[in-house]
Amino acid sequence: MKLVRQLLSKAYKTYKTTVNVAFQRKYLLYTNVFLSVGISSLGDTIQQSYELSIKDSNTFDYERTAHMAFSGFTAGIICHNWYNFLDKIIVGKTIDMVLKKLILDQCICSPIIILSFFATVAIFEEKPLESFDEEVRDKFWTLYKAEWVVWPPAQIINFYFLPTKYRVLYDNTISLGYDIYTSQVKHRKQKKE
Repeated sequence: MKLVRQLLSKAYKTYKTTVNVAFQRKYLLYTNVFLSVGISSLGDTIQQSYELSIKDSNTFDYERTAHMAFSGFTAGIICHNWYNFLDKIIVGKTIDMVLKKLILDQCICSPIIILSFFATVAIFEEKPLESFDEEVRDKFWTLYKAEWVVWPPAQIINFYFLPTKYRVLYDNTISLGYDIYTSQVKHRKQKKE
């Protein structure tokens, strides 16, 4: 029993040290990108598992998951820099400041994230420019409307309660459900063809 307690104590200390290092300013960009890549991959994996379970697909598409992971890479970089920028131009955690951040986030960052998503996955398409143009035309508003449902309540909590260094982590916990939906919206047309 003493050995188990020592092992658990050592594991906890290692975990705590790792988390403290990962969220230091020096490593925060890497941590945020890693989290975003992981959550985007997991979201697509869950969506594809669902498609397999309802027989909407016959095989798991690892390439598709890699493309979604790459979109998470760009989202991680954008969100990391966006949250730092927002906290520099709007200082404070009053309701007024939180609402200003929320409006800027929804009106500026959300469209950028959606457009970067379509751009990063279009890179891997046969005709990237045509694919990007078509997907933005056909699917942008679907995702943007969903953004207005999901993110305002989540971002109020994010901007009011959390320090900047934990914002992308929190964002990614909420984003898992949204990433599943994004994967479904992105790949819906391919299934119809």
